[in-house]
Amino acid sequence: MMTKHKKLSRRDFLVKTALFTAGSLMGTNRLWEPLAQALPNGSEQKVPDLRTENPRIAIIIDDVGYSISRVMPFFELGVPVTFSILPQVLFSCRLAEKIHSEGHEIMLHQPMEPYNAMIDPGPGALYLYQTSEEVLQTIEENISSFPFAIGVNNHMGSHFTESKKKTEQALKVFREKNLFFIDSFTTSDSIAYATAMELEMTAAFRNVFLDNLPDKSYIYSQFIKLRDRALRVGHAIGIGHPRPETVSVLKEFLDDLKGTGISVTYASEIASAYPSTLSTISGPASSG
Repeated sequence: MMTKHKKLSRRDFLVKTALFTAGSLMGTNRLWEPLAQALPNGSEQKVPDLRTENPRIAIIIDDVGYSISRVMPFFELGVPVTFSILPQVLFSCRLAEKIHSEGHEIMLHQPMEPYNAMIDPGPGALYLYQTSEEVLQTIEENISSFPFAIGVNNHMGSHFTESKKKTEQALKVFREKNLFFIDSFTTSDSIAYATAMELEMTAAFRNVFLDNLPDKSYIYSQFIKLRDRALRVGHAIGIGHPRPETVSVLKEFLDDLKGTGISVTYASEIASAYPSTLSTISGPASSG
């Protein structure tokens, strides 16, 4: 685990700037649910093309910290899983220690301000009204609660990640701590990934939300989208949650991956492999 952390400090392969083009939101409003909801296909963004390598997918399990029993089954899958832990919730510290002992990768699931003011992103959240000092202090407190984290992705944050100024403040703190960053891409207007690239960070972004609906057929169809994306461009990052339906479908999906040439890896490995040449393909955006 710690050897990966050293690897992540290599930034010579990152571009100094990245153009990030996002399509407009299609038919959605600002009254978003706490969990990110996928929008229709059609938004365009700059996506690294890794087809020269063996295709790989990374599975990030978000919102870890509220339940121990729902996380345990993921350990039995026998593949790398990246767990993104919410700060300052009931079982965050215990689960961080357990996940670390199991040898899996840990990220800080950093809460950020959504557009819907009626939704509470949870403790340790970042808001647009905060000063740069408050942003720093909040992140410091969150990271200190479980020091095993080697990366960060945003929890909600549709409002926050559209602000260049505030996003840059947060990312500079993450960079200083040598943490890689995954843009959860909860709004098609997010500039978080592009800003991370400008800051020469190890960074990537989410391609598919896997389990917005607790329906196994739907979840499996999302995993198929993840697979197809990996086959098309060489890599894909999917975000799911610690739900019985998700782990059940993931187990079936892993069996179906056999013979496809696709391997499952950690999110840091895909982020570290992003090259300086970016190509454009279409993909869904989401909100939250």
